[in-house]
Amino acid sequence: MDSETLLARITDYANRPNPYPLYAELRESGPVVRQADGGYLVGTYHEIAALLHDPRMSVDPRTRGEVTHKPPFLRLDDPEHHRLRTLAMRPFGPPHSPGRVDAMRGEIDQITKELMDSFEAGRQIDIVDDFAYPLPVTVICRLLGVPREDEPLFRAWSDALVAAADVRPEAETTETDKAGDQARIEMGGYLVNLAEQRRGNPSDDMLSAFVNEPDPALRLTQEELAETAVLLLIAGHETTVNLIANGVLTLLRQPEHLDQLRRDHDLLPRAVEELLRYEPPVHIRERIPLADIDVAGTPIAQGTSVVLVLASGNRDAMRFHEPDRFDPTRPDNEHLGFGSGIHLCYGAPLARIEAQAALGALLPHLGTARLVQDPPPYRQNAMLRGPRHLPIQL
Repeated sequence: MDSETLLARITDYANRPNPYPLYAELRESGPVVRQADGGYLVGTYHEIAALLHDPRMSVDPRTRGEVTHKPPFLRLDDPEHHRLRTLAMRPFGPPHSPGRVDAMRGEIDQITKELMDSFEAGRQIDIVDDFAYPLPVTVICRLLGVPREDEPLFRAWSDALVAAADVRPEAETTETDKAGDQARIEMGGYLVNLAEQRRGNPSDDMLSAFVNEPDPALRLTQEELAETAVLLLIAGHETTVNLIANGVLTLLRQPEHLDQLRRDHDLLPRAVEELLRYEPPVHIRERIPLADIDVAGTPIAQGTSVVLVLASGNRDAMRFHEPDRFDPTRPDNEHLGFGSGIHLCYGAPLARIEAQAALGALLPHLGTARLVQDPPPYRQNAMLRGPRHLPIQL
């Protein structure tokens, strides 16, 4: 049956520019669709949301024997996940109050302005390479307390880590994975050494906060510190690059909404939430049931792969009115752009602030800009979907 090949077709690079017809086919085929390999796809909003909040659904690759070492906390289940995430979030500030990320709004605006100073009328730029990529890497380096002269190191490491996460031809897998592993080791080692320099001599950065935690019960081990700092870079970088690039592409394709936002900047926060629904940076997440479960009348055995197509849930007419229409004034927009539940994207607060700053700064320049190539070339990764390049003529 065609429905049994949906995952293969969704991950086929040929469908990267527009996977949404496949998501519509997924929803029409049923809330739960079995695949030829024995796994299942779920593409409807309410079923996805329920599974994201279901404690029986695991993210830990060790449940299937894929790895033997302890993975980063985003790939852990509670209670391990809760402990490490709580410790990792402490330097951001108390819940429900302004914290370190909010305090960086001015600096994020300044970094955005510095990147845009090189933009010249009549020039062709690549929104990804010239703007959407360097912005979050620079911001995260400042947040962690990385000296400015060392920021280029993080761009190189980040490139290797992103490449290792992509879907690639089999022939490229080994060397790319080795480069990604090496980058993770080098970056982790660098960050631990930098943090040790701040022990007893703190600055106003997250590494200082991690190593100078006064309560021994709340301190991260060196290994946990390395993994958490690397994870912050990846989580904050991946989502933000795609969010900004997808946002610019959407607005240039829909000039009436671009003009609407240029006239009313107060709509920007809601527009970013709508972009997270309409063209989300994260499309797919996998879960593994720790017990036999039933989803919408379909029994799924313990240990079976269940792929949650978040971007399909975001276009579900059972949850959103006219879901295929981009509406920057959309009310009640509880999207799945950053996931939901205990594994809600770690970098989400930072990505939101950066996207608002980036798009707000770009709006005055986009009114007369045009896309050089539509659709643009996309990255290989089907899970973290976004343009690899987005050339525009200013």
